[in-house]
Amino acid sequence: MKKISNILVLAALALSACQKQPVIPNTMPLHKAKLTQTLVAADYKKLDTSSYGYKNGVFQSEDDAKQTIPGLLATEYPRVDDGSTADVTFNVGTPQVKVADSVYKNVAYTLTNADYLLLPGNKFTDFTAAQILSWLPYGPKTSSPKANQLAVLTFNYYSGSVSVQTFGYMYLNGAWQQIYLLSPAQYASIGRSNHNEFVATDNVSSVNTYIGALLKADLSISATAQVGDIQYVSYNYYDGTTDFQKVTAFAFDGSNWVSGSTPRTLSFERASGKWVVSSTVSYTLVKDDYVYIGTQTTVGTQAARDNVAKYPDFNISATTDATYWSDADLNAAMIAVLTEKFKTTALPNQKFVVTYVVYSFGKTSNVSKTFVFDGTNFVVPQS
Repeated sequence: MKKISNILVLAALALSACQKQPVIPNTMPLHKAKLTQTLVAADYKKLDTSSYGYKNGVFQSEDDAKQTIPGLLATEYPRVDDGSTADVTFNVGTPQVKVADSVYKNVAYTLTNADYLLLPGNKFTDFTAAQILSWLPYGPKTSSPKANQLAVLTFNYYSGSVSVQTFGYMYLNGAWQQIYLLSPAQYASIGRSNHNEFVATDNVSSVNTYIGALLKADLSISATAQVGDIQYVSYNYYDGTTDFQKVTAFAFDGSNWVSGSTPRTLSFERASGKWVVSSTVSYTLVKDDYVYIGTQTTVGTQAARDNVAKYPDFNISATTDATYWSDADLNAAMIAVLTEKFKTTALPNQKFVVTYVVYSFGKTSNVSKTFVFDGTNFVVPQS
């Protein structure tokens, strides 16, 4: 009897395991959140695969970040409510390239006569620019490429006539592409013709300056360059013991070719179910503002206004002081300044955070108040 009951239990367990389990909805309540995030390499890979950020690990511009980050926040934080904020730090600039192998002897290769025949259908021992790109997936060192693999190839180049040329290639975002390779003539133009290379005494800044100038002087690319265009530049570098073939990305800024990236931070807020760039304005009163408040007969007492115009701070020590500023008086003073400075440009529901100096029993300190423009006036927001 015990064996039979055990069999029944096992059968029941097997039946329940086969049944489709119900989908449990996400019932976590919406909540307001104050988020801080610094984007890392993995975050950029969550972006659209066609975007600049996905391909390069940085944003092309601040406007690019403004358009892209809200979608990332919506995916990462689906259960936060309106009124939530996020301060996001990201990089703007050129891609940071880490070559799979940068040792020159490992990436340099001269094609043999037999190599040309590896390209299906080819019977000649020279290549056009298009043919060498088609050949790379069949090459002895390039048929199984790694991400950011570099190849410096010397071959018989046909362009109306045949000449021996050396070109640079890199496996970027799943495909081989030709990149910019410094020529012997370019090394000579900057006094580096001895071995056609930069050396250990050339720091990163000086190398980038040299290359930027060489790119600008090369009208084959600069004459048609558009803002944001990227050139991956490959160059030889000798550190005293080993020859390396390095790659640095340069972007055209409208006038010059520049390299590197800089961190930026933008604030976002969730409104009407969507993440948007925060429109909050932060403003700190300056001396002229205190003088202006002193002229406004509808805020504070005459003694308080005279005092704040003379000493740029608000006395909140004791209610019995003739120069005392109540909370309502302070609100009126800040609204007067906001109306004077921002009413013509303020947007409906836009927040303004005003920082000012208060005086309390011999000590001064900074205090901030938040106001909202309701489309007509600045008001204290409802808590």
